[in-house]
Amino acid sequence: MLPTRIIAVCLVLLASTSLQAGVQIRFIEGAPKDRFVLTNVGTCEVEASTLKIDLSQSAGRLIFDVTESGAGVEVFQPLEFVEGADALRQLPLVVDGQNTIELEIATLAVGDNLAFTIDVDDTIGQREITVTGSEIEGATVSYADAVETNTATFSSDAVVNVPTKDC
Repeated sequence: MLPTRIIAVCLVLLASTSLQAGVQIRFIEGAPKDRFVLTNVGTCEVEASTLKIDLSQSAGRLIFDVTESGAGVEVFQPLEFVEGADALRQLPLVVDGQNTIELEIATLAVGDNLAFTIDVDDTIGQREITVTGSEIEGATVSYADAVETNTATFSSDAVVNVPTKDC
């Protein structure tokens, strides 16, 4: 009976591992540029999908500050891809004051990163040019492909893990 139980436990562990397929998104506050790093932490390629970062429900009511005049304050930084731009179908356009960005992913291999810099400002805090992890808390990231849509929320550690489809 013991070998059967061991096999069953191993099968459960294998099944639970496949459920952890997904992408991890980290927000890194920086001066003068903030950074978002998306990593395929799953066991299969992420392909033909859209990843949407939505800051509208964040604790700091965050926005993207990409032009000198507009909704942001002081320093601004346009969107710049610093790693993995070739994984995208096209580069997104971000308008000053926008609180969402959609990334149309063609193919992102296992373990690969897609990273971009941009300026993020809060709209309700006292230091609008500095965004803490707690200010991004509540922002969401949605992953959508032809079959499903999954949404997860940034923690106060400025990290979110979004499940993707299994291989």
